[in-house]
Amino acid sequence: MRFAGWKLAIVSFAAGLVVFFAMVYVIMEQAVPILTETEFSKMESWSGSDKTGSLKAFRRSCGRMKQDDRAFSKKPAFGGRFKDWQAVCAISEKLGQKPTADEINSFFENHFTPIIVNDPVLEQGLFTGYFEPVVEGSLSPTDYYNIPVFKRPDDLVTFTQDQEKQTGLRYGRLVNGKPAPYYTRQEIEQGHLNGKGLELVWLKNRADAFFMQVQGSGRVNLPNGDVMRLAYAGKTGLPYTAIGGVLIADGELEKSTLSMQTIRQWMDENPQKSQSLMWKNKSFVFFRQLPEIDPGLGPVGAQHVNLTPHVSLAIDRRYWAFGTPIWLDTKIEMSQSESPKQWRSLLVAQDTGSAIRGYARGDVFWGSGDQAALIAGQMKAAGKMTVLLPKPLAQKLLDQ
Repeated sequence: MRFAGWKLAIVSFAAGLVVFFAMVYVIMEQAVPILTETEFSKMESWSGSDKTGSLKAFRRSCGRMKQDDRAFSKKPAFGGRFKDWQAVCAISEKLGQKPTADEINSFFENHFTPIIVNDPVLEQGLFTGYFEPVVEGSLSPTDYYNIPVFKRPDDLVTFTQDQEKQTGLRYGRLVNGKPAPYYTRQEIEQGHLNGKGLELVWLKNRADAFFMQVQGSGRVNLPNGDVMRLAYAGKTGLPYTAIGGVLIADGELEKSTLSMQTIRQWMDENPQKSQSLMWKNKSFVFFRQLPEIDPGLGPVGAQHVNLTPHVSLAIDRRYWAFGTPIWLDTKIEMSQSESPKQWRSLLVAQDTGSAIRGYARGDVFWGSGDQAALIAGQMKAAGKMTVLLPKPLAQKLLDQ
């Protein structure tokens, strides 16, 4: 009887396995694939949208692709390699300097396949915004301008794979030849980098410096009327803590009303508490001065091309290559009093960020100034992301 019971147990176990794998198969069959081909005619507002800036941005990305492999260095899952983009880049140059709207539409429609991105975790994509802050500063410290903006220190290094495993950090410093974390925001602001000649400019407000670090760039208006452009040069590599989340957890702000503007207002109204709040974000960003560039363009993004307001998009490099055209269908708020409105436009992947993680996750660059700050600061919207991939690359991915 014990033997018969043992056999029965085996049969039951095997039957259970069959049922389990059958269920897994059904779930997998029913799951929506990450990439779903669509048609340009099904993309609402596509034909009537202005893509002039999008084409110019795409060409800038193509120019960078020819110079280095940065667009594909992270081996993006759906990005291909430069050979997959070389033909469409060449064709874009043949359009001339002032192609018509019909010619631009025809270029994208004839040489790209539109593919809807379905995030397996999120029901819809998530899209936020960023901007280039404009602040006041001085090239010399004064009683009024006394908050330094630092360039990247020489002792901040990128760890080897072994050093990264030891510390759990990508960046840091070497102490007696051993990898160690870099100084925290609090340590830096308390003077650990003073006297090393790292100051690029001095600002009047610590919150200005903080939000410039969050955005990764800035324009500094100097007393003589000149404008200094600053771009991201590196970070300490310590964990980034969103201070908005801290304020919500502490009951200082409501999640429903959280924006960059409400955070800044709270900091202005609570100057004694704001410094300790900022210190909870241990991450610290360093800058470099940019040469004179077109004032209509933004700072240099992660692809090493100047960003285009309303066109450049930060993406997750694990999945998408720099230079990828992306049709975005989401909502934006033009002012604090207006309701969100639908916004559809063709953007180009030219930047990235540590918080930009996901298949259908993007961060729109809105430019500089108060309006850009308002839109970016309030933007956290669901939406749909449709990538445009060169036809041969798209076919290869869809056939996998």
